[in-house]
Amino acid sequence: MNPVRAHEGHDHHPSVQTKKAVADSIWEQEHIELVTVGIDIGSSTSHLIFAKVHLQRRAQGLSSRYEVIKREILWQSPIHFTPFLNNGLIDADALGRSIEQAYFDAGLHKHDVDSGAVILTGEAIKRSNAKSIDELFAEQAGKFVCATAGHRLECVLAAHGSGAVERSKRYKKKVLHVDIGGGTTKVALIDAGTIVSIAACAIGGRLMATDDSGNWVRCDDSILTVSNHLGIVFDRVSDISDSQRQQIVVCMAEVLVSVISGSEPDSLLDTLLLTEPLSWSVVPEELSFSGGVSEFIYGRESQPLGDLSYDLANELNRQLRAALGVPVTVDVQHGIRATVIGASQFTVQVSGKTIFSNSLKFLPLRNVPVVHPNIDLSQVDVESELVTEEIIDACQMRDVDKNGPVALAFSWSGEPSYQRLKAVADAIDGALCCPERTAPLVVVIDGDVGRLLGRILSKELNKGDYLLSLDGIVLSDLDYIDVGEMINPPGVIPLVIKSLVFDSAQQIEH
Repeated sequence: MNPVRAHEGHDHHPSVQTKKAVADSIWEQEHIELVTVGIDIGSSTSHLIFAKVHLQRRAQGLSSRYEVIKREILWQSPIHFTPFLNNGLIDADALGRSIEQAYFDAGLHKHDVDSGAVILTGEAIKRSNAKSIDELFAEQAGKFVCATAGHRLECVLAAHGSGAVERSKRYKKKVLHVDIGGGTTKVALIDAGTIVSIAACAIGGRLMATDDSGNWVRCDDSILTVSNHLGIVFDRVSDISDSQRQQIVVCMAEVLVSVISGSEPDSLLDTLLLTEPLSWSVVPEELSFSGGVSEFIYGRESQPLGDLSYDLANELNRQLRAALGVPVTVDVQHGIRATVIGASQFTVQVSGKTIFSNSLKFLPLRNVPVVHPNIDLSQVDVESELVTEEIIDACQMRDVDKNGPVALAFSWSGEPSYQRLKAVADAIDGALCCPERTAPLVVVIDGDVGRLLGRILSKELNKGDYLLSLDGIVLSDLDYIDVGEMINPPGVIPLVIKSLVFDSAQQIEH
């Protein structure tokens, strides 16, 4: 008999192999690795990033949620101009071929990708066939978040994706972040990692563009607005002289500097604003940039690209150096790729048992945007009107149609008294429950008050037809959720949470 095997036979201690198998099993339960793709289709450029996201189960309590601890970029595409047809529509076929080529160049098949986000931004969302872009990913609808980012949401995405929010949070700084894209400029005022105000205006680096031969052939309506303000009259873009084009660039830079310095909007800025003006609740200490024009602002690009980006960046730098009271400019992690850095990943949570719904016939739901307002429920008396305002503001910042499908998430704190719950229910009713509402409303709470709150909304406020109230779930802003059908037993509802993940210095590896 083999003495080693005889010894093992009488040893009641687990073998090295058994210990390793147990350790591996535990590790696999606590860790997830996903291959994700982020695709940004903008008014000027389109590009994508493949990444591997490493998630680890949260250590607190018995949490079922995972959090990102590392993100490794596997491959990123070159920056391509978004293809348009002669009639001004996005060329969906050409775009589809470009994306297929990116998968091939990355050495990946569609089946290799676990999750992804397709974000339509800028002028691209105005094109009448934008929906056909979403249909390029219809066969993978369960994996992908397909979102059209309006001006407000694009402000938020750019602030996160650039790294400005992370920098503000880490260093407790007040940061003004400016994303200058092809057709629009998005501005976000950030205080210690919280976006406190946003604004957007129709200024961008590709509002005028040349053809392959270098002839100026296209301009957008914003250029007409600026040229009319300057008294420059033309029938064709090619009629604009070099000196007139420089006048237009100088004027656009002046508009941006007035936004950055907090000057009172003049008539031109009023016309070019796409949102309400920025609300200056704090004074920024730092200024950061992203978007295509930022590559020239920071000197990472130096060759003109057949548009206004190069000249606009140089003129903006010149005016900022001469301006008074402008915050110091700092560099952030990502410029032109700021928006696409958000790559969708998903985790699964299961609701608590104290849920409420009159009917579950509208389940399952897919890709419901999460709105997480800044609600402080620590006070004994809940001010219903203030909570209503916070919910409406959060919907506007995320460009979420409050009459469409929406998941309202918040943290519950304090006693679950009837008076406090009724005040929150009144606030939800005032913000989201218009009389003609026929879209599902999912109320998601981390505390055990889902059934109580849902019952008040339904029985007392008559809002139960399309209402689902869940508790025991933790969601974040910029999440999307899929809501499954109820599992009986034990009478719980599964949720797939799809998050837009943004890099921090600790997470990213190239």
